[in-house]
Amino acid sequence: MEIRVVENTKSVECDLLVVNLFEGETTTSAIANTYAIQQDNFQGKFGETYLLPTYGQEPHRKVLVVGFGKKSEFNPNKLREAVAKSIKKAMQIEAKTVAFKLEGVEFDYSEQFALGVKIADYTFDKYKSEKKDNHVKEVFVEANESEIRKGEKIASAMAFTRNLANEPAQFATPSELASIACDLGLETKIYNKDECEKMGMGAFLAVGRGSAQEPKFIHMKYSVQNPKKKIAIVGKGITFDSGGLDIKPASSMLTMKDDMSGAACVLGVMSILKELNPQVEVHGIIAACENMPGCSAYKPGDVLTAKNGKTIEVDNTDAEGRLTLADALCYASELGVDEVIDLATLTGACMVALGSNAAGIMGNDNDLVKNLIKTAERSGERYWELPLWDEYFDSLKSDIADMKNTGSRWGGASTAGVFLKKFVKDVKWAHIDIAGVAFLDKPQKELIKGASGAGVRTLINYILEQ
Repeated sequence: MEIRVVENTKSVECDLLVVNLFEGETTTSAIANTYAIQQDNFQGKFGETYLLPTYGQEPHRKVLVVGFGKKSEFNPNKLREAVAKSIKKAMQIEAKTVAFKLEGVEFDYSEQFALGVKIADYTFDKYKSEKKDNHVKEVFVEANESEIRKGEKIASAMAFTRNLANEPAQFATPSELASIACDLGLETKIYNKDECEKMGMGAFLAVGRGSAQEPKFIHMKYSVQNPKKKIAIVGKGITFDSGGLDIKPASSMLTMKDDMSGAACVLGVMSILKELNPQVEVHGIIAACENMPGCSAYKPGDVLTAKNGKTIEVDNTDAEGRLTLADALCYASELGVDEVIDLATLTGACMVALGSNAAGIMGNDNDLVKNLIKTAERSGERYWELPLWDEYFDSLKSDIADMKNTGSRWGGASTAGVFLKKFVKDVKWAHIDIAGVAFLDKPQKELIKGASGAGVRTLINYILEQ
């Protein structure tokens, strides 16, 4: 699909013209005002649509009126959602060319417009023998060209991430993630099992022991001269999570290909940095492995030694993500960066607390956490801060090691965060638990069922804002 910026969309010959309607106002289309508003009392409540033919009276075959709701309540996130709904409607009627005439919007909608268009156009049909050909080919809009192109780049990074997270585990193996990282054109180092052993990554390597797939520790680096800041982004890279010897029920295991959504996000962000050219040094770090119950699998009761020398008693092998992140956070803390941000499908507790509407966030620096929350809101995502109090560590205390890898079921997301904090040293850090938002079991707003690309929009915009 191509987005074209033009001076006057109403004069464009196309299959569909989309016009907006705020409640209590009229549209820029006379035919829509006559039939939709006057005759059928279409009020323009947010998300409602009204489709009508033009009978050859206009250069466009049909007009779609999309409700923007109350003007006082309208915002960029609602615009993106409404635009996405319009594109999906266009796909339903097999319109190939669509023009948007948006009036009365009191902010620059260009970036969110591009995101709405591209997100709506996304599908994962790689393994379908029959593919639908109902995609819109051209979209015309009156907008800011540079912001449109920025939105397109962010959307392409989201699609990159969603494709990876939607892939079955038979494809998205640790070795495949490493290969993809090497193809991004960045300075990249892939550490194999022996090299990780030499670095003392006992927690990460233990998780991967039960799988026939060799673990891979991935470090990508985007560099610029005289960077304004140095940031490391760390993504949980469990390419399939069976639960290990504490095996999951079959129903809970079905979507565990998505347990590498944090890693997919990191790869998506790193894939687009050279095009966006931020003046920030960015390190992308992934500890990739499978958590399987093979004959060499780590066992409940084992004691592991992480990269920083801390010992961990394995209370449950299905709390594996925090073990891989422990070594990854140790590694990131040694890079001399200003900030470390990790993303992980880490806890069911976060899903219970926040559902699929928000990710949980916590960290050791209030400004970093607050800035990420604000950037997420501007980017179309939601982060909700959870506490990181020392008391949560009480349930992680072990009789034989420095800590256990799980504790009480109560406050599980914060308990996991306190565990991770033990492996962060001398650096500002934020942990984002995307367990509830990374993979949707049904469509939500502009997103379809499946991988959502959680974190991509926020991290890209956060990096660009530095």
